[in-house]
Amino acid sequence: MTNKRALATMLCLLPFLTACIAPRPEGGGSKNKQAGAITGANASGAAKVQDNPEGPRVLFPNPGPRKLYVDKDGNEFWQGRGEVGKFGRALRLAEFGAGPKTFNCWDAGDATSHGIGLIQNESLVDYDPWTGKPIPRLAKSFEVSKDGRTVTFVLRKGLKWSDGHPLNADDVVFTYGKLVKDGYGESSARDTLSVADDYPAVNKINDLTVAFTFKTPFAPFLYNLNSVTVAPKHILEPLTKKPKDDFHKFWDINTDPKTLVGSGPFILDKYIVGQRYELKRNPYFSIVDKTGQRLPYLDKISVEIVPDQNTEIMKFLGGEVDLLDVKTVRGQDASMLKHKEAQLGFTLYNLGPDDGTIFLLLNMARRKNPKTGKYFVDPIKQEWFNNKDFRWALSHAINRRGVINNVLKGVGYPLYTVETPASLYFDKDLKPIEYSLDKANELLSKAGFVKKDGILYDAKGNPVEFSLTTNSGNGIRDAVCIMLKEDFKKLGIKINYQPIEFNTMINRIHQSLDFDAVMMGLTGSRFEPYGGANIWKSNARMHNFDTRQSIDEKEPYLKDVRPWEKEIDKALDGAANTYDEALRHKLYNRFSEIVYDEQALIFIYTNVMLTAARNHVGNYRPTPYGSVYYTPKGSMYNLEEIYIKGAH
Repeated sequence: MTNKRALATMLCLLPFLTACIAPRPEGGGSKNKQAGAITGANASGAAKVQDNPEGPRVLFPNPGPRKLYVDKDGNEFWQGRGEVGKFGRALRLAEFGAGPKTFNCWDAGDATSHGIGLIQNESLVDYDPWTGKPIPRLAKSFEVSKDGRTVTFVLRKGLKWSDGHPLNADDVVFTYGKLVKDGYGESSARDTLSVADDYPAVNKINDLTVAFTFKTPFAPFLYNLNSVTVAPKHILEPLTKKPKDDFHKFWDINTDPKTLVGSGPFILDKYIVGQRYELKRNPYFSIVDKTGQRLPYLDKISVEIVPDQNTEIMKFLGGEVDLLDVKTVRGQDASMLKHKEAQLGFTLYNLGPDDGTIFLLLNMARRKNPKTGKYFVDPIKQEWFNNKDFRWALSHAINRRGVINNVLKGVGYPLYTVETPASLYFDKDLKPIEYSLDKANELLSKAGFVKKDGILYDAKGNPVEFSLTTNSGNGIRDAVCIMLKEDFKKLGIKINYQPIEFNTMINRIHQSLDFDAVMMGLTGSRFEPYGGANIWKSNARMHNFDTRQSIDEKEPYLKDVRPWEKEIDKALDGAANTYDEALRHKLYNRFSEIVYDEQALIFIYTNVMLTAARNHVGNYRPTPYGSVYYTPKGSMYNLEEIYIKGAH
C-alpha cells in the first residue's frame, strides 16, 4: 500500500518536476548545438536529465500595455493591469538572514537593504513583466536620439514624495548628476550606468524633462537604470555638502522611520532589529487601478526575519506567512510543497531557469599588499590558480549532475556558462563540460603536476592544498562544498573547508583578499549582460576573481590586466556602445566564450525559479521577467496591486 501511494505521488509530481528540470548533457566537441526534450524518470523518481534546457516559463497571458489615467486636476497615473481588488489588510512575509543593514537606498550594498529601497522608491523605468522590455515608471515616456547618444525622459505630471513634496526633474538631475556620478553611498551603480570615462551629462530641460547625453551610444542604460531609484533632493542635498561619511550614516537602521521619505507604494513604518520590519501604505503613490482608485490595496506589509530557509518554509506551511518567493523555495522543497498545495490552500509556481549563477571562485590576484609588502596570495598558489589547465581540471572534476541529483533533488540546471538559459543572450553553442577525472588528470599532467601516493604535487614538489569557504547557514551551498571537497580529493588535492559568516566572506573577497577559493552566487540579468560590468570589467569594484584595489579610485591597479580581461572589456564596451541587436548578440557571445575558455569563474549550477502563494493572495501572477531576488518584492512586480481576498 505504501509503495502504491509513493508511486501515485511520484506520477502526480512528474509533470511539474520535468518542467523544472532541463540540464544539458556532458561531453561533445568545442561547440555543440543543443537538441532534445525532457522525458522519463530515473530510479529515484526524479525527472531524467536530458538535453535542451527550457527558457523562461510564462504562466499567465500578457494583459497588454499599461494605460495612462489622468484625473480631473491633470495629474497622470499609470493604471494597474490586474483585477480590481479590495483595500485593507496586511501581507505577511518572512525572509531569512540578518535583516537590512541600512534604509538609505543609495548606500545599500546588500540585497535586503536594496530590496526595501526598491519598495520605498521608484525608478524612471521598469521592466515589462511579460516582455522584459524597458517601460516608463516615474516617467511618462522616454526617447533615444537617432545617434543613440541622448536619452530623454518626460516625467508624469503630479508626482509627489511620501511627505507631499513635489517630485520633478530637479530630483532626477540631483540623483544621477550628483549622488551617482560623485560616488555617494554604494558607488558601483556608476559601473552599470556608463562605460569608462563616459558618464552621461544630466541636464534639466524643464520641470518634467531630463536628458542624459553620452559621448557614444550606451544601449544598456535603460535596462540598468531600473535598479537605481530617484532620490529626494529636498532631503538628501544637504548631505552632499558634508563629508561622504555623513551620507553613509544617514537613514541607518537606527533611524526613526517617520523621517523616511520615498516615492514607492510602501514606506517603512517600524523596525525591530533582527526580528521584524513593517511597511505602511504611501498615500501619494502614483499608480491607480482600473477604476481610478489610488493604489496600493494593502495597508501594510509585515516581514519577519528568520534564521534560515527551512524556518521560513515551516512558517508558510503553518499559515503564518502568505508567500514564499524565488529566494526561498529550493529544488529540494518542490516535491514536498507540490504534495501539500491542495491540502493547505496554496499554489506552487515554476517559472523556469533562474538568471543567478552559483560558481567556484579562485583568488587569482598576483599583487602585493601595499600595507604589508607581502603577496595577497601565496606565490605557490598563485601559480596554480592562474594556470588555465589547472582551472579546467577542477571544472572537469566537478560532478554537476551529482549536485543536481543529490543536493537539489533533481530540480535545477547544471551550469557551464556566465549566462544562464534564462538570459536573452544565452549562448547555446557553448558545450557542456564533461565530468571526467581522466581529462582532469590529463590536464594536470600537462601542467606539470604529479600524483604520488594519492597526493597531487606541482612541478616544484609542493603538495596541492588550499582552503575553500562559503557563507554559513546555507545548507545547499554547504552540501555542494562538501561534494567539491570529495571531487577534488579524487585528484589528490586536499581541501580545507570551513563556512564563515556572510559579511566576513564578502570583506575577504572585496577588502583583505584573504581567501583561496569561495563558492558563492550572484544574481544575474536576464535582459542585459552589461548589468554584470561591475564584476567583469578589469577595473570593476566587484572583479572578484582578481579584486584590484586602489588608494585613489581614479588610478586603479591596471598594470597586471591579462590579455583576455582586456578582450572582455572590449566585448562588453562594444556591445554597450551599439543598439544593433545582431552585433550586440555577437559581442556578448564573445564575452561568454572568453569567460568559458578561461574558466575565470567555474560555474556549477543555477536554480529553478519556484514560488508559492496562498490562494487568498489576489493579483499574484508571477512571471520570469517580473521576478528579482531583492527581498521582499521578489516576484511581486505588481506589489501595489496585491490584495488579500475574503471578508475584511
